[in-house]
Amino acid sequence: MNDLLKQRIIRVLDAASDERGYQILDFVEFLDSKYAERSEPDGLLSRITATVENTMRAGKLPIQAITGTMGLMDTAAKVMKGLAAAGQAVVDEAVKAAENPPREEIQQKPKNLSS
Repeated sequence: MNDLLKQRIIRVLDAASDERGYQILDFVEFLDSKYAERSEPDGLLSRITATVENTMRAGKLPIQAITGTMGLMDTAAKVMKGLAAAGQAVVDEAVKAAENPPREEIQQKPKNLSS
């Protein structure tokens, strides 16, 4: 899709209410299912969020409840991504430390090992 078309669609979406936004989403998903391969959300949390949202919409819950829940789940997903990144940083540092021992340990090793 070209940039001008994307910008035009974004302008329409920005002006829409949440209720209208869900109607637009329904239509886009309809078109996607009819004309394209079904795209799945990338991560586990994204799939869970999409499933919860679809279930709430199918249950005809108020838009405010759906948007509030989706906001909460989006925040939870961001926290989980942050925790995963922090965990990965700790693992990376531990690997670096294991590969490169501190200089003090290197200097304390005996230089002549012949007995």
